[in-house]
Amino acid sequence: MKTLLGHARTLHSLGPSDNDRLSAARVAISVAVPVLVLLALGRPDLTLYAVFGGLTAMYGRNEPHQLRLRHQLQASLVLVSGLAVGVFLAVNHIHSWGLVLVEALLAGVGSLYSDRVRLKPNGPFFGILALGACASVPAGVPFHVAVLIGAASASFSILVGFAGWVRTRAWEPGATRQTPPSGPGFRRTAATHAARYVLAVGAAGACGVLAGSPYPHWAMAAAAVPLAGADMPSAVHRGIHRIVGTMLGLVIAGVVLFPGPLSPAQYLPLPTPVTLALLVVLFQFGTELFMTRHYGWAMVFFTPVILLMTHLAVPADPVRMVTERAVETLLGALIGIAVVVLVRQRRLGKPASAPRGPGNH
Repeated sequence: MKTLLGHARTLHSLGPSDNDRLSAARVAISVAVPVLVLLALGRPDLTLYAVFGGLTAMYGRNEPHQLRLRHQLQASLVLVSGLAVGVFLAVNHIHSWGLVLVEALLAGVGSLYSDRVRLKPNGPFFGILALGACASVPAGVPFHVAVLIGAASASFSILVGFAGWVRTRAWEPGATRQTPPSGPGFRRTAATHAARYVLAVGAAGACGVLAGSPYPHWAMAAAAVPLAGADMPSAVHRGIHRIVGTMLGLVIAGVVLFPGPLSPAQYLPLPTPVTLALLVVLFQFGTELFMTRHYGWAMVFFTPVILLMTHLAVPADPVRMVTERAVETLLGALIGIAVVVLVRQRRLGKPASAPRGPGNH
């Protein structure tokens, strides 16, 4: 009972503020500019590729500029690689079991890389999400164009993250993020962590395919969420936050997309693709605003981002999309929690704190 109450308390407790507005503004700018370019070109359907590249801005939020630059370069490799593999699968019409196999294996590879370079946000989650989302929609442009959109958006994010250096000229020659982990103990722990990703993501995807879901990648992404927790309590917290935050976010998405008495569409025209693309930027700002303070609230805003991007790429029945998102998230998060409980591992170790200074913004 005490454990359940402890998990429940985390649903309404906010962590301390830590330059959240500035970080959220960087992410919003990094996403908004590529999206606005696509809108000017009349291609809001390609928003998906621009946003996943723009998520590079979520990394290195409070690090000195040269550390942020390195961190975001490492993160962009995960994001753009996931996007590229996803587009490749879409172009070659590899879905269902092929998608599950590829995404599960690359989740393990991404876990090893993320642990080695200490990505924060932890783990390969956003790379997995990019892979599944891009694989599940028809490519509206040739492979190389989609990858270039993602790479250009990631490059712009890195430029935005480094732009503050021009103002403060803060450069710390001796600054390091942490000592690179090494040794047999780390390798064993990292291998176990990667195996958990392969197991959780693969099992969630298999269940989604067997259930006939058109969006099994949503279950796979949800299964990866608890695995980023530093220990079992934090992993369970993240899984619960994922479920509750997603359900609340689906209400917001429903208000935007549903025609009928529960939607403003009863009184106003349904939102145009341009409106949906602009809402993606707005909701992404909200996501980053809460990402380090309350994962559940971050998911309230991030859930509409994913649904609106998917709807822009391939317009679908919003009722089915929302229903599938709810089911797949619940399924995936529970599988991820189960894997955390059943497959134990030692902690990877606490990295050294990044130095703070006037160049951190």
